[in-house]
Amino acid sequence: MGRLCSSRYERQARHLGFSCIAGLDEVGRGALFGPVVAAAVILDLARRIHGLDDSKKLRPERREELAVRIRERALAWAVAEVDAGRIDAWNIHQASRQAMLLALGDLKVTPDYLLVDAVKLETSIPQKPLIHGDARSISIAAASILAKQARDHMMDRWASLYPEYGFERNRGYATPDHLDALRRVGPTPHHRFSFAPVRNSSCWSASATQTLLPLADAQGESAAE
Repeated sequence: MGRLCSSRYERQARHLGFSCIAGLDEVGRGALFGPVVAAAVILDLARRIHGLDDSKKLRPERREELAVRIRERALAWAVAEVDAGRIDAWNIHQASRQAMLLALGDLKVTPDYLLVDAVKLETSIPQKPLIHGDARSISIAAASILAKQARDHMMDRWASLYPEYGFERNRGYATPDHLDALRRVGPTPHHRFSFAPVRNSSCWSASATQTLLPLADAQGESAAE
């Protein structure tokens, strides 16, 4: 049976006495390049947005349309990122959680309940982790759409700086064209050096890490502030 993205979990939270429910999700977890991006969204259930679903299921044009509606109709929303240097320093699991916590902290309205895609966050706010939450909860789906849109726009900008990698197509993931570019050209300072395909690329060298690490530290401090 297929999953249906609905307001079921938001309504359950309201029946428990919660009134301000935020959905959280991240994108870019499995990419070899760039940041992991998270979003937090508090929907106004009185202003329905039709078509909310897991961002991966939606065409890019549809994501763009829905992102506009989410920003217009949500009670609050925020997007945050953790860069590749910090991903290498922490690991992708911790970086994903930190990105979601950053987005949560940037909300202009403080939620009293969280619906989170798959993971539990280190916060005192009551929460419910949902496996495949972006396909089940409209709040998590809205967060996934904003996070995906934001990261895709970042990758379009990176594509103009590093055209040899095809980021406008592969979004930094381990596609054949991206892996081929890593073999031919080697990694950029914004690749995730803790990920095996980057670490094992033919152009890897100790000098690359010496160049990267101070940059990663500086970026990490900025992201944490």
